[in-house]
Amino acid sequence: MKNNRRDFLKKSGLAGLGMAGMGLMGSKKDSDNRDAFKSDYRQRFNMRGYAAPALDVVRVGVMGLGNRGSGTVLRLASIEGVEIKALCDVRPEKAQESADAISDHHSPDLYTDGPDAWKKMCERDDIDLIAIVTPWERHTEQAVFAMEHDKHVQIELPAAQTIEQCWELVEASERTRKHCLQVSRSSHRNDTAFVLKMAREGVFGDIIHAEGHYIHDLLMSHILNKSMFYDQWRLRDNLNRQGNLYPPHGLMPIVQMLDINSGDKMEYLVSVSSNDFMAADKIQELAEEDDFYKEFVGKEYRGNMNTTIIKTHLGRTIMLQHDVTSPRPGARFSLISGTEGIYAMSPSRFAYSHDGWVDQEELSALIEKYTPKLTARFRELQEASQRERQSRGYAQVAPIDWRMIDCLRNGLPMEMDVYDAALSTSIVPLTEWSVSNRSNPVLIPDFTSGSWKTNPRIMDVDLTHGGNTRIL
Repeated sequence: MKNNRRDFLKKSGLAGLGMAGMGLMGSKKDSDNRDAFKSDYRQRFNMRGYAAPALDVVRVGVMGLGNRGSGTVLRLASIEGVEIKALCDVRPEKAQESADAISDHHSPDLYTDGPDAWKKMCERDDIDLIAIVTPWERHTEQAVFAMEHDKHVQIELPAAQTIEQCWELVEASERTRKHCLQVSRSSHRNDTAFVLKMAREGVFGDIIHAEGHYIHDLLMSHILNKSMFYDQWRLRDNLNRQGNLYPPHGLMPIVQMLDINSGDKMEYLVSVSSNDFMAADKIQELAEEDDFYKEFVGKEYRGNMNTTIIKTHLGRTIMLQHDVTSPRPGARFSLISGTEGIYAMSPSRFAYSHDGWVDQEELSALIEKYTPKLTARFRELQEASQRERQSRGYAQVAPIDWRMIDCLRNGLPMEMDVYDAALSTSIVPLTEWSVSNRSNPVLIPDFTSGSWKTNPRIMDVDLTHGGNTRIL
């Protein structure tokens, strides 16, 4: 166990700081913690609300063409004004499959010559946006390199794995003035966008508490699937780690609803993980019949359930949970509670008091009233696409895909920025540290360098600008 802890500290960039140095609340070495989290860093340029020059055509390169990446190619190719210029994967057949899927309207160049071929793609001067859909540990390196070569980046979550990597993303985005968007689709989903609108309209009063999760039963379908991930990277990322490994899906809608980075900030967290009750036993069982799994026998696996509590500067609390191995229905954003009301999902329900939930008729009226223009416009574009299909739509486009391209084409600020990416993924190493130290509190860095006090909101749910990009 001691060796595992040392390996974690080294991997997460926290080695040498010691328990107190990493933010044990009340420690005499709090100054060490502040130094480790760049308390002396001065923001080079505030990317919050920054609008890059408009791009009539967004020229895209995609790296990582497995299950998620191949879908990214199809979705982006289904949006007006997108040209897929290049595709990259270490497996030539995967690059060719993605190119063939869009060959009627796109002719991308393929980069498959070794593990560093992605650099050649980023070095081109005819690409505006790099979509990064590679294994987690490569995300930061590739995003920083792309930004330094004059590209905006779209990163599949989590954007980083260590505190140092979070700062690398912030520094690169500010230095290059290139957008760094972590793709958290939950924030723009229909069933969370109207809750954000309710929060901004004051329906909940002063917000007190929120909850978000990443709960799926992915043990057999993903983690132990022999063909789902290149070199079993998803399984390997669940070895010798205890914490919340995938926080952004459940957290990012809450970040928007609580105006985190735009009026409030996270102060500290505590995190606790259960034991692993399933993965090790299942791997032992599989290995008895399949030698493929033998190298994974006898390893320590992430516990089934991780629960994390976050306290904000304004005194609100956030609960996050992560469980991808227990037989539970899926859950992401889950609950928001304030002085005037509460909303909970699965099933959708709302209450003004302890007397009980409002009936379905009143709930439906609330949803209709607070469905934002952003959601309504996206639905219109989806319906128009279905009516006027011209063999250009390759996949169902997600709202975040469409809005990202729409913002780039209209020269609008991104609706999630590098500060959101850094903050939401810093939860990964911070929870690992807390769990490894008997759930001690740990301070959370301020990646905005204090600008959270005056930063504007950036998710334009009222669609005051843009919205004119079609879905094909």
